[in-house]
Amino acid sequence: MVDAHSTLFERIGGSDTFDQLVRAFYEGIREDDVLLPMYPQEDLEGAIWRLSAFLQQYFGGPQTYSEQRGHPRLRMRHSAFKVNPGARERWLTHMRRALDTLQLSPLDDGEMWGYFERAALSMVNTFED
Repeated sequence: MVDAHSTLFERIGGSDTFDQLVRAFYEGIREDDVLLPMYPQEDLEGAIWRLSAFLQQYFGGPQTYSEQRGHPRLRMRHSAFKVNPGARERWLTHMRRALDTLQLSPLDDGEMWGYFERAALSMVNTFED
C-alpha cells in the first residue's frame, strides 16, 4: 500500500516504471545524432541498466547501483563528453518525452522533472559547440 510517507520509487510503481521511463528515453537517444555518440554503442543495454538503477536508487528504491558501481559521481563519469547547453536541452527533451509516457501525478512528475533539470544543468562542462 502506498501512503504519504512512501518514496517516489514506491508511489510510481517501482523498478518496472523506471525501466519503462529509461527505455522510452533511449528511444529518443537512438535517433539523436548529437547525443548518441556519447553513449556506448556496444553496450546500450548496459547504459539503460545503469540509468534505470541510478534513478531507482535516487528516488528511494534499492541501492543496487551503488552496490555494483560505487558512488554515482555523475560529473566525473560524464567529464569525458562535451556537454554544452545544446546537449543539455536535447537530453531534457528526450527525458521530458519519456517522462510524459508515464502519466504521473503532477506532484510526482514535478519531483522527477525538477531533479532532471538540476542534474542536466550540473552536467554542462563547456559552452563551446
